[in-house]
Amino acid sequence: QVQLVESGGGLVQAGDSLRLSCAASERTIGSYGTGWFRQAPGKEREFVAGISRSGIGTYYADSVKGRFTISRDNAKKTVYLQMESLKPEDTAIYYCAANQNLYYRDTYYKHSSYAYWGQGTQVTVSS
Repeated sequence: QVQLVESGGGLVQAGDSLRLSCAASERTIGSYGTGWFRQAPGKEREFVAGISRSGIGTYYADSVKGRFTISRDNAKKTVYLQMESLKPEDTAIYYCAANQNLYYRDTYYKHSSYAYWGQGTQVTVSS
């Protein structure tokens, strides 16, 4: 069972950047597809970005496409989310999630596809 720990959240101003990290407990994270989700107060958890086991496949929600970049370093057992041009509507708790059985693009977008979740990191963007 893999454990995930997010870090890098904080309070920033609109237009600023942040990089979130998701550190895995297992070296085998390289065999897990990974995604970032977020949940704002009073809203459902939503998909932000996903990355395949190799890192070749990357997937984004329309709301963050062109501003966020997901990447991974399997040797460091870490997945990253680089966030640029942050907006107040990006304010949320950001969660990292992973599962081995993510073979198709559509599966990355569904939170039910993921078996393992981190505890989340808060991102607050002030206007």
